[in-house]
Amino acid sequence: MVRTVVLNVVGLSKSLLGASTPRIEGFRQKGTTARVRPAFPAVTCTAQSNYVTGKTPAEHGIVANGWYNREQAEVQFWKQSDHLVQHSKIWDDLRKRDDKFTCAKVFWWYNMYSSADFSITPRPSYPADGRKVFDVYSWPYSIREGVKKELGEFPFAGFWGPAAGLDSPQGKADCATKWIADSARWIEEHHQPTLSLVYLPHLDYGLQRFGPGHPSNAQDLQFIDNIVGDLLDFYSWKGVKVILLSEYGISPVDQPIHLNRLFREKGWLTIKEELGRDHLDFGNSRVFAVADHQVAHVYLNDRSLRKEVRSLLEGTDGIAKVLCDTELTKAGISHQRAGDLVAVAEDNAWFTYYFWNEDRKAPDYAPTVDIHRKPGYDPCELFLNPRIKRPKIRIAKRLLQKKLGFRMLMDVVPLDATLVKGSHGCIPKNKAEWPVLITQNHNLVPGHEIDSTGVYNIIRHHVLGN
Repeated sequence: MVRTVVLNVVGLSKSLLGASTPRIEGFRQKGTTARVRPAFPAVTCTAQSNYVTGKTPAEHGIVANGWYNREQAEVQFWKQSDHLVQHSKIWDDLRKRDDKFTCAKVFWWYNMYSSADFSITPRPSYPADGRKVFDVYSWPYSIREGVKKELGEFPFAGFWGPAAGLDSPQGKADCATKWIADSARWIEEHHQPTLSLVYLPHLDYGLQRFGPGHPSNAQDLQFIDNIVGDLLDFYSWKGVKVILLSEYGISPVDQPIHLNRLFREKGWLTIKEELGRDHLDFGNSRVFAVADHQVAHVYLNDRSLRKEVRSLLEGTDGIAKVLCDTELTKAGISHQRAGDLVAVAEDNAWFTYYFWNEDRKAPDYAPTVDIHRKPGYDPCELFLNPRIKRPKIRIAKRLLQKKLGFRMLMDVVPLDATLVKGSHGCIPKNKAEWPVLITQNHNLVPGHEIDSTGVYNIIRHHVLGN
């Protein structure tokens, strides 16, 4: 078998390659590049699951980054158990060919309880007193201690939240991605896996904050180019072949769509007041949406409303199409976890999870970074609320409260969705915004365009050397 590493450069598309990415360009010019027809939806968990199974969500079940659990009547986002992926993975299949095969997953999703041999992933601990302690999870457990001993604590604030991708007291702009890259080196040095899957997220932050074309993108591209370039040199020295890959490209957006507010106006949502704030009661709502970037799963507890809901969605500005029944099957997303209807935004629009009508009534988690409690993806977590006059003082005060043992909310996230300038999830009309795959093995890429499920076979044949 040919030892291989897949470097997943999140957000990379052909439109971004050029003068700011000389080292990636050098690698590309020596090899071959294909556009990847994005997974649907084009979001992290679905794309990665397509890549490692060679199947669509209809078979592996990962219909989004999160979905409504109908049995528990709860929306669950960013869960980490690999058991959620309902199909065998590339490492399982390759291990059958050679029992000496090993696989490392470095910050790829669904990393916990995976059958991969080595893994490391972000995972805070949650003590019973309500604290959240930033950390990582690994298998075997010894990886966590060994990596942290050499690299220090994982800079979680640089991985997600208002400090991600920016210089801050928590670290340099690229600190989280560099830590991940260094942890991949550590695993290579100590374990020499046959296949390594490495997640490099730095580009994702600025592209969502400011959108493609913003002047700051040049610096972010230089940061990721240096990280990737150093990894290319390292793996070349180790005799490991490299595939460069991305999950999706980012499109410029200027139109947030608040589906749950529309449903609330129709009287379809059930809102309960707790401690003076609005909370969405999913099990008692007739209709609600679970928003995930440019795709929203719409669940119907009252199926008699199907035609009326679809009509409302189709008449809503910014929605490109609405899928149900055979359309879901054709899109490869017909699965019990999927919504009864799936709304797809236009390239310039995206969906929020917002369901409150007044910000003062928003749930207490809304102005915080809380990826698990929010019933939908919230890119506003990448911003500090511009209405806070002295945000550094607010943050310092909250950290002091935390240190002294007081209950506190790090309530610094804005509730203004118009701040977001980049998104993904639909299949962009502009193919230059599609993800890419770059390899120096010319024989493995069948053409200039491949399907997301075809990435599986390219990785597989890369490792098998045929």
